[in-house]
Amino acid sequence: MDWLELHIDTSPAGIEPVSTLLEQQGVTGLIIDDEQDFHDFLEHNHQYWDYVDEDLLAEKKGHCRITFYLAPDEAGINTVARIRIALAELKSQHPAYSPLLMTMGNVSDSDWENNWQQFYKPMEIGERLLVIPEWEQCDPKGRITVTLNPGLTFGTGSHATTRLCLRTLDKLVQGGERVLDLGCGSGILSIAALRLGASHAFACDIDDKCVGVAYENAALNGIGKDTYTVRWGDVTKDKQLQKEMGTGYDIVVANIVADVIIALSTEVRPYLKENGFFLTSGIIDERSAEVEAALRSAGWEIVEVNTNEGWYSFLCR
Repeated sequence: MDWLELHIDTSPAGIEPVSTLLEQQGVTGLIIDDEQDFHDFLEHNHQYWDYVDEDLLAEKKGHCRITFYLAPDEAGINTVARIRIALAELKSQHPAYSPLLMTMGNVSDSDWENNWQQFYKPMEIGERLLVIPEWEQCDPKGRITVTLNPGLTFGTGSHATTRLCLRTLDKLVQGGERVLDLGCGSGILSIAALRLGASHAFACDIDDKCVGVAYENAALNGIGKDTYTVRWGDVTKDKQLQKEMGTGYDIVVANIVADVIIALSTEVRPYLKENGFFLTSGIIDERSAEVEAALRSAGWEIVEVNTNEGWYSFLCR
């Protein structure tokens, strides 16, 4: 079986946080190439000193790389996308961990973007939704369609966390709601909410690439900027973004990662109407109890817990 070889370049300070991030996404078996390992090797192998020039020392200075492998299938594809979004968040919060660059061994982005499409097929989700990739044809059979071309952003509908959120939105959205989508990725959740009958959605993400992707996906579904707004930035820090988002939402959805959800748990309520819903996912089972405790501590009533393939979602109010 062929494997996808992925590398994340970081600083020495970033090794532990990046390793933790990967473990939260279910990635194990990491290979860590640390600058200190190189110096330890030289210290214990003096015979090689003559072969180490200044260029090589400069190349190794401050450079650490974490290598891991994923299967080239649907699960691997979704894991890559989630890691890209999580890395963008980590980089914005901790510049010292830079460059936080993820690359794939011997695979260009263009090759990857074309090859992964074979794993993405139409999916019926909940009672009403049908998610269709742009390059597929499918009879909707009376379902509400959401057409997507997610590119290299997260949000195809095939990942368990996305499905959990879509199923809940399928039940919550009855018409006329205002929805706030935090960490929107491809825009799938907010676009689905609009297709289900929401009157307006505001979406944002820490990754600036998501803005163009989400707007393109909205256009595929006949959704314009009169009902859909997409921005990029850190919602926990960007005051201008917070001002533009405004308040009075019926539903806030955040399909991100556990640490960000914990941070958001104390900040989301002002964006909601009274008795509005906070729907969150992206929580792997090992951290579900921690997130649940944080939500309750922040004053949320957890009205529904759902799980799928080792991932959790919480519906709160």
